[in-house]
Amino acid sequence: MSGLLLSVTTGELASVVEVGADLVEGTTALLGGIAGGFKRHYKSLRSGAVRLLFERRYGVRTSDVVSLEKFGLAHEERVYYSAANWQTLRRTLPRDAVNENDVFVDLGSGMGRMVLEAAWRYPFKKVIGVELSAELSEIARQNVAGTRLRLRCKDVELVSSDVLDYEIPRDVTVVFLNNPFRGETFAAVMRKLVASVDDNPREVTVIYFNPTEDEFLTSTGRFRHVRTVNRSRRDKQDGPFGTIRIYTITERAGA
Repeated sequence: MSGLLLSVTTGELASVVEVGADLVEGTTALLGGIAGGFKRHYKSLRSGAVRLLFERRYGVRTSDVVSLEKFGLAHEERVYYSAANWQTLRRTLPRDAVNENDVFVDLGSGMGRMVLEAAWRYPFKKVIGVELSAELSEIARQNVAGTRLRLRCKDVELVSSDVLDYEIPRDVTVVFLNNPFRGETFAAVMRKLVASVDDNPREVTVIYFNPTEDEFLTSTGRFRHVRTVNRSRRDKQDGPFGTIRIYTITERAGA
C-alpha cells in the first residue's frame, strides 16, 4: 500500500497528521502528559489518517465502526462491525499461494474491506462477501462499483444473508473471519464449512482475525493451526485481539 500512497500529496498527509497530533497533545495534557500514552495515541491517529487518505484516494468507505443495534440485529453472539486492517491479507496470504481456481469468502464482510483487498491483490476466480446487514452490504456494493482500485478478480459477489442460512460454495478455498460471531453461531458455521470440505475434499485456508473462538477450532480436531501473525513483529499479544491465526482444515479421520 505504501507505493500507492506516494501519489497523495505530502502537504495533505502532513495536514491530517498535524491535526491528529494536536488532538493527541491536548488529550495527553489532560491525562498528565504521560509520554507512553502520547506515543501510542499519536501512532494510532497517524495510522488512522493514512487509512482515511487511502480510502479517499481510491473511492471507498470502510472505516466506520457500526453497532448491529442500529439495524435491529443485535444478538449476544454477534459482534459489531469494525473492519480488519488494510494489508491483513497481504500479511497472511502469500500472493503465489492463490491462483485462478481459488475462491475467497469473507463471512461477516461488512462494508467490504477484505473483499476489496482480496479482489485487488489476488487472482481469485471469485471473491464473495456474506453480510447479515442489508445496509452494510449495500455500502459494500457501492464500494466495489465505485472503487478506483484495479481489481484483479472481476467476479465479486456480495450476499446479504444470515450466515446460518448461507450455503458455503463447494469450491471455496480461502475463508476470512474478523470475529463476526461467537458461541454456537460460530460453531454451527464451522461445522458447515467442515461438511463442505468433506463433501468436496480440497485444501481450505482459514484466516481468523481476533480469533476469540480459537479454542473451539482446535478442539474439533479438524482445524490445524499453521501460524499466528501479530500486529507487529515486536508485539506479543496476551489475548486474541490484534492477532491473526491461520488454519488449514484436515482430512476426516479414516477418510
